[in-house]
Amino acid sequence: MTEFPLLVLVLGPVLLAEALLARYEVMAYTAGWRTPTAELPRGMPYARGADPDRPPDAYLVYLDGIGKRRFRDTRDGGQLVKALIAGAPELRVLGQVQPYSPLADPLVDRPVWAWLRRRIGLLLFLHNVMQIFVAADRRYRPLYNRAVGAQIAHQLRLAGYRPDSGIPVVLLSYSGGAQVATGAVEQLHTELRAPLLLITIGGFHNGANDLTYAHHLHQLTSAGDRIERVGIWMFPQRWRLFRRSGWNRADRAGKITVHRLDPATHVGRRSYISPEELLPDGRSHLDRTAGTVIAVIRAQRGAMAARTDPVR
Repeated sequence: MTEFPLLVLVLGPVLLAEALLARYEVMAYTAGWRTPTAELPRGMPYARGADPDRPPDAYLVYLDGIGKRRFRDTRDGGQLVKALIAGAPELRVLGQVQPYSPLADPLVDRPVWAWLRRRIGLLLFLHNVMQIFVAADRRYRPLYNRAVGAQIAHQLRLAGYRPDSGIPVVLLSYSGGAQVATGAVEQLHTELRAPLLLITIGGFHNGANDLTYAHHLHQLTSAGDRIERVGIWMFPQRWRLFRRSGWNRADRAGKITVHRLDPATHVGRRSYISPEELLPDGRSHLDRTAGTVIAVIRAQRGAMAARTDPVR
């Protein structure tokens, strides 16, 4: 019984400090106190996949879950990106966007966080969790959306994307990356005027962001995903009762398609992107998820390229 009060005593100040730090980043970006990071580590390309000397069929930006803390992909996210590049060589894939940093500043490059990682690794996850809730907070959401949307647009330009080119941009997000993906839509439309396709995997988001400028959103989900269900329960804008939320307006407009990936779970050995757990047909969960993403992009590509302006 004495361990619980001690845990609260230790974590309470930590969570408070995290909440303040998470808000600091978006305010520092908005006030112009700090300039977002633009350069990637030496030798790291701005995109992988399709030949950079030829226009790809689409650009795909992968926005990882809360484990994202460096420019390079997480272990699980990296497996998904590799599977997508192998299965769809016509795509140019970007995985370096920092969805949990308005300043595009990876946690591992910060001296304090490098010290903490060796001692209290859980804090790295708490930092990114807090960033999700800042991005969902109505007071900070427009600022956060603008910051990360601008970061994505900048990385796309560096990867060769030309505004008004008509080449589709796919925002593929895992877990909390869905909050960032849905929030980036308006800024990406403003800067690039690109046809936008969103694909969420176990998406954890508040449903408040406006999806008017998204061509379509494909929701990859599973009955075994408890974390996504918690997000739906937690955020009223995801409830059908709130008909004017961005999510429900998009749903009524026919912009949301659900794909069932049962019995996948959010994390662990049976997760959506697990290469270990096999389905009855012999495919791994990773193979099925990557195959579903590729099939969705190929099926939608023609319609996206033909329609650059949304119907309000």
